[in-house]
Amino acid sequence: MADKDVSISRLILQMDLLRSQVFALEQTIAQLQSENRQLHAENQRLQDQIARLKRNSSNSSKPPSSDIVKPETQGTTRGKRKRKIGGQKGHPRHERMAFGPDEVGPVVSYEIPPHQAQGLIPLDEWFIVQQVELVDRPFFVTEHRARKYQDSRTGRIVIAPLPAAVKAAGLVGPRLSALAAYQKGDCHMSYSTIQRFWNEVLGIPISRGQLVNLVQKASAAFEIPYEELREALVEQPHLGVDESGHKDCGDKLWAWCFRASLFTVFHIDPSRGSDVLKEILTETFGGTLGSDYFSAYLKFLADCGVMIQFCWAHLIRDIRFLAEHRDKSLSLWGRKLLDWVRKLFETWHRAGQLTKAGFARSMARIRRGFLKAVRRPPPRGEAQTLADRFRGRRADSYFHFLTMPGIEPTNNQTEQAIRHLVIDRHITQGTRGRRGRQWCQRVWTILATCRQQKRRVFEFFCQALNAHFRHEPAPSLLP
Repeated sequence: MADKDVSISRLILQMDLLRSQVFALEQTIAQLQSENRQLHAENQRLQDQIARLKRNSSNSSKPPSSDIVKPETQGTTRGKRKRKIGGQKGHPRHERMAFGPDEVGPVVSYEIPPHQAQGLIPLDEWFIVQQVELVDRPFFVTEHRARKYQDSRTGRIVIAPLPAAVKAAGLVGPRLSALAAYQKGDCHMSYSTIQRFWNEVLGIPISRGQLVNLVQKASAAFEIPYEELREALVEQPHLGVDESGHKDCGDKLWAWCFRASLFTVFHIDPSRGSDVLKEILTETFGGTLGSDYFSAYLKFLADCGVMIQFCWAHLIRDIRFLAEHRDKSLSLWGRKLLDWVRKLFETWHRAGQLTKAGFARSMARIRRGFLKAVRRPPPRGEAQTLADRFRGRRADSYFHFLTMPGIEPTNNQTEQAIRHLVIDRHITQGTRGRRGRQWCQRVWTILATCRQQKRRVFEFFCQALNAHFRHEPAPSLLP
């Protein structure tokens, strides 16, 4: 009996020991599981950080200037021979047009001396080299004299009136004023640089203050053409819209770009919100907006019911970022979406080769396939955010270009128009006050619109300044 009690006691001790060991193992397992979760989260965080560091102009909205190294383009192979710079074999030759007879000054002829031309028959043909050269003094000075008269009774001095245009222009005439405005607005030149150019190249001594006055005269001359275009925005059937940062006395403002088919309008505003769209386009705008997926456009869509074509270029860059992610689930999903996008645009570019019904069937099938894929994202925040763009009726805003002629699937042209002001911001560091902001939005508008309409920018500057100095109606840029 005593032996049995001892055996039971030993068994109980062994069981207690096993229970304590099991408890210790459970604690260890729990600790390892906690550490594993922490390591998994840390690994995920590092993968996301690596992915963010790999963002460049090809897989995000970052500008090309921010790329540390140039990203490889699709389909490139190492060791591929680069083509030579310049004209390519088989391409049409582009040559500058020769000056016409009315544009040529002196003509200098060269002939072989008679003693060297024996046996040669002179032809009525010439080998011509036209050489353009600056004149020593590329300007002329007109002195306008107004005779003074004295009143014999009072002794008061009376001066003969000068023409209004002469008084308004002052020291610098319309074309030379247009040159200063062109250098400041289109060439991104500072007042100091313009001053050096005038002193050293033109031989005209001028102060920075005088140059500032010239630019402000040009700004006043551009006011009416600018306001006409701005008022015409609300009547346009389609507008591309984008915005970029602008600095004024160190304060962060926003430069908005509205691009119609035949003109472009810039507007500088403290706000980046939908209130700017409501102010400029009004809540009755009946056209279509082309834009990225920024929240201001979503709110304008929700508040005013405007039709928006979201930019596929932005979307493709976002999808490409996921396709290049280190996470396999994101990468596989991103590549699947890119395959559908490739099918979509291959079919869209072949629209002229298909019947109308065949094109509609193909696009309907591709759209269903893309939406089905994009609405089944992997359980990752980046994927869920992208998939949310295609929930409900908002997905329609990506596909208007398929059925509405004249609508582009991307907002690339607006982004190209906004590059000029981005370059200007980097060079000039922004503006310093209301007059500077007015000048910028007016001259940017004139430059972009003239180029859309194939008009010579400098000639328009001259026409506007001539009209301004003569108190005549300003030239219009309305299409």
